[in-house]
Amino acid sequence: MKILSRSSLFVTAATLIILILTNSSLHASELVDRVVAVVNDEVITMSEVNQEGAKFFKAITEKAPPAQVEDALIRARDEVLDTIIDKKLIMQEAAKQEITVSDAELKAAENQMLSNNNMTPEMLKEQLAQMGMDYDSYLDTLRNQILQSKLVNYEIRSRIIITDDMILDYYDTHYTRHVSDGGYYLMQMGFIWGKSGENGSTAAKYADKMDAKKRAERVHALVKAGQDFRTLAQKFSDLPSAADGGDLGVFQKEDMAPYMQKAVLNLSPGEISEVIETPSGYQFFKLLSSQDGQIVVQASFDSVKEEIRKKLYDQKLKEQFEEWVTKIKKQAYIKKL
Repeated sequence: MKILSRSSLFVTAATLIILILTNSSLHASELVDRVVAVVNDEVITMSEVNQEGAKFFKAITEKAPPAQVEDALIRARDEVLDTIIDKKLIMQEAAKQEITVSDAELKAAENQMLSNNNMTPEMLKEQLAQMGMDYDSYLDTLRNQILQSKLVNYEIRSRIIITDDMILDYYDTHYTRHVSDGGYYLMQMGFIWGKSGENGSTAAKYADKMDAKKRAERVHALVKAGQDFRTLAQKFSDLPSAADGGDLGVFQKEDMAPYMQKAVLNLSPGEISEVIETPSGYQFFKLLSSQDGQIVVQASFDSVKEEIRKKLYDQKLKEQFEEWVTKIKKQAYIKKL
């Protein structure tokens, strides 16, 4: 029988300890990075979910009430997992169709993004670091976006057709309106002052008020020169109606504030009021109609035709993409664990 020396015993014991520690470490790693879903022949791990939703989860932890954090994180992780499942399915479908993204395409997309945002690669990396995302992960995300776009082009975009009749129907529904009972159909732009607050100096308040007046007069001049009211309202107006291109809808005379009555009652359809002072700023109006039973056109068909076409196309694309994802989900094996 061979007797081991003390040094050999020490080496053997050390080796056993290393093996035990390694196995324990691997076991702990498996517990932390457990499989949370299977999508056909691919798995999704908890680390993928944590990486994908890092910014989302951080915001919840920082902003949600303490008693709600745990439940909010559970719901958020489930939403993020669903997003990853969709991505896996799309990647798998792209592989079936042999659709790929070359390094040159990826670089071109990255350069385009940098150009659009007036950024340098260093600025991008710094911004990604603030978001808790590394550069390689960003490139993977960008590659996946290009891949998805290619797949959508192949599977969906080429099949979408928007006809002139569809555009005209949308126009009749959303850009014309029937005015009755002596109503006044109005469009509005407003420029608010008072940004210096109640505690601002008299000089600051006056300067703020004059700034609002100058902005109102400048945009008023553009409208009078023939530029589109809706477009200018969306870009410059400070009022909630800006989201609708300044469209206020139909008002009865008795429902108007005194300053509105003064501005619009003597206008003819299509005319623009003068700039008037209100309690909180300066406004002007466009009267679209003041005749009973008249159909009011908010914008000419030619001026909004392409805008409507894009809106209808985007709606159709969203609908068909969701239908397509639902279809491939039904054909796939998906198991959440």
